[in-house]
Amino acid sequence: MTFKPDAQLDPGQVRDMRGRGGVIAAGGGLGGVLLVVIVLLLGGSPADVASVLDGQTVGTQQSSDLANECKTGANANEREDCRIVGYVNSVQAYWTKAVKGYTLAPTTFYSNSLSTGCGTATSSVGPFYCPSDSTVYIDLGFFDELRSRFGAEGGPFAEAYIIAHEYGHHVQDVLGTLKEGSGGAGAGSQSVRTELQADCYSGIWANHAVSTGFLEPITPAQVAQALDAASSVGDDRIQQQTQGQVNPETWTHGSSAQREHWFKTGLDSGDPNACDTFSGPL
Repeated sequence: MTFKPDAQLDPGQVRDMRGRGGVIAAGGGLGGVLLVVIVLLLGGSPADVASVLDGQTVGTQQSSDLANECKTGANANEREDCRIVGYVNSVQAYWTKAVKGYTLAPTTFYSNSLSTGCGTATSSVGPFYCPSDSTVYIDLGFFDELRSRFGAEGGPFAEAYIIAHEYGHHVQDVLGTLKEGSGGAGAGSQSVRTELQADCYSGIWANHAVSTGFLEPITPAQVAQALDAASSVGDDRIQQQTQGQVNPETWTHGSSAQREHWFKTGLDSGDPNACDTFSGPL
């Protein structure tokens, strides 16, 4: 997926803490239930983490580099960090229109480790949404790991899928379903259902991405990148690669097939109401 060259980016929605570390936000600690909802896209465990662009600004730790270099869609087509800024802008532009009461949430870039409202995040945790401070956190080095460690094809739309998935958790938080839907482990657990709904919400955004004004039409090859990324972070695939066996009783995110299915459900329908993963079979 490429950006329209003249699209105007809002780097104020992204905080750049790479190489700096420190405390971003000091929201209250998480309870036992929310510890399970420290929404890791993959890898790690809870123990690892102890309005449409209408002038609203989130994040006060904006780097001068992003502010100066990530201004247009042309910049997003040239630089990875600007591309992520563009995805954040597009995702939030859609949900601001689609969900009453949606509030802009920042994405924070970091490297090595960082203190968050959900505890200390390290690069090994992977991308996650912290409901305590309503922030998406990501070490951009994760995208290399997605290819090298998990065998994904990678590509720009794989990145878009990941960003949109994490903002899917913010949507759940705004709607009040994140706390209610989290908890437990196993193929049919609330944790799995929560993650699969975020995959579906990611597909919903992809369906509407062009209408946000930032992106060119999605191609079949780009959709394939997202589906491949979703498959690569399925619990069954990760367990097979790391343990040599699959144990559905310990799943927290869903199988590769389920993650692909729910992303495609959102993409094909474009209707958030189609993302009810909390009732019926998965």
